[in-house]
Amino acid sequence: MSPLAEAYYQRSLEMLAVAREKNAATIAKLAPILGACVARGDMIHTFGSGHSEIISREIVGRAGGLVCITAIPDPTAGFIENLVGYGTKLVERYDRQYELRAGEVVIVISNSGKNASPLEVALHAKKKGCVVIGLCSVTMSTTAKTVHPDGRNLHAIADYVLDNGGVPGDAIMPVTDTVSTGPTSTFIGCSLLNWLMVSTMEWLKDHGHDLPVLRSQNVPGSIERNRAVGEKYKHRLSKQLA
Repeated sequence: MSPLAEAYYQRSLEMLAVAREKNAATIAKLAPILGACVARGDMIHTFGSGHSEIISREIVGRAGGLVCITAIPDPTAGFIENLVGYGTKLVERYDRQYELRAGEVVIVISNSGKNASPLEVALHAKKKGCVVIGLCSVTMSTTAKTVHPDGRNLHAIADYVLDNGGVPGDAIMPVTDTVSTGPTSTFIGCSLLNWLMVSTMEWLKDHGHDLPVLRSQNVPGSIERNRAVGEKYKHRLSKQLA
């Protein structure tokens, strides 16, 4: 690797370790909340606008993941995430089709914590009585001015906050005086969600509940098994099982 790539690797590992320590207590609080949600037969919903959609999809419909997690899709891929009112219409349509029920968990991902669409999804979920988890860079969310008329950023709306520890602008490695590279929000954000999912499954196991977990469809017999595991949830999944 180049010297810059090696420095990025080392700095990324340091930030990942800090994120683990910083969020450990919050994840410990959230695991029984998500576990109880799953044990009741309820759903966990995720939303991320723009690049944050990658993180929101990390735990949806994948091998080793809970089947009862579904994403709130944005057909514009975040192109109009700062059009005030769009996120409300988006989540209201999703709510009509798939339902957001009181007590269910909604994970909203926005690195900056300032854009209209994720804030409106979080606000609608709160109105429906859902538990809202915000995943953001707290440094950015507490300093970047939101475009939304509510005036609050994601960290101030969410019931619980997971902090990816990122710097303003996300990129941590300066290449020149005006250009930086090496983003961290995606891999640290995905790590935080996977730590949360593993903790949730451990809570379910320890409390004697079923584990509605998907297997890789590349393993013989898994497609049929996954369909059976997902049968009672299929009418609420925005991404259908194969």
